[in-house]
Amino acid sequence: MRRKLVVANWKMHGDLAQNKVLFDAFRQRLDHLTSADIAVCVPYPYLFQAQQELQGSHIAWGAQNVAKHEVGAYTGEVSARMLKDFGASYVIVGHSERSTAYCESDENIAAKFVVARKSGITPVLCLGETLAERESGLCHQVIASQIDAVLKTVGAGVFAHAVVSYEPVWAIGTGLSATPGQAQQVHAFIRDRIAALDVHAAETVRILYGGSVNPLNASQLFVMPDIDGGLIGRCSLNANDFEEICRAACQ
Repeated sequence: MRRKLVVANWKMHGDLAQNKVLFDAFRQRLDHLTSADIAVCVPYPYLFQAQQELQGSHIAWGAQNVAKHEVGAYTGEVSARMLKDFGASYVIVGHSERSTAYCESDENIAAKFVVARKSGITPVLCLGETLAERESGLCHQVIASQIDAVLKTVGAGVFAHAVVSYEPVWAIGTGLSATPGQAQQVHAFIRDRIAALDVHAAETVRILYGGSVNPLNASQLFVMPDIDGGLIGRCSLNANDFEEICRAACQ
């Protein structure tokens, strides 16, 4: 039985004062919700604050990106080893807001996934299709291409106990959300594609849903057999909303 996981993605939001309020609220409201795993992925400058505020709690923390290189002359990049210095347990890789804006290829994202795993940080690999791709019947083809970039690089075994997040691009920050049935169909497709190469990896990988998850739809999504939690954007900036989503994961 896979434990549910809820990951907050604060994106480019926050400051020291606002973060302090949220961290305090999270510790007060979420630390006793121990039947699911909870993590908060913050902008790089606030990793130290996350470490200071959340250490000793049930809540893990992480980053929203990582360099594909372990060390070197890569100005402006942040390595997995640096994230480890601040106690990061998770890192988001391949989020469409980054891959689109910074023209990241599937191969580049796969390399980040691999370097995170090698360092002992759990990568949250984001997969998803645009509305045009879904309407053209290309959803599974697009998802397959994205996940195959990892499968072809290092094999299916790397997904054992890792995290994947299905995030339809058309649902991110739009208020739209895939129906539980639509999301389950894609999650099952992802799991089956891994299972074709490694059954154990497929059974242990946690596949999250992201894309306008909120307190109203969280329970309906999380009850689906292949949906193992959520990657939460906007609602993770509201302590009340995020608490309700985490409670739904604990049911």
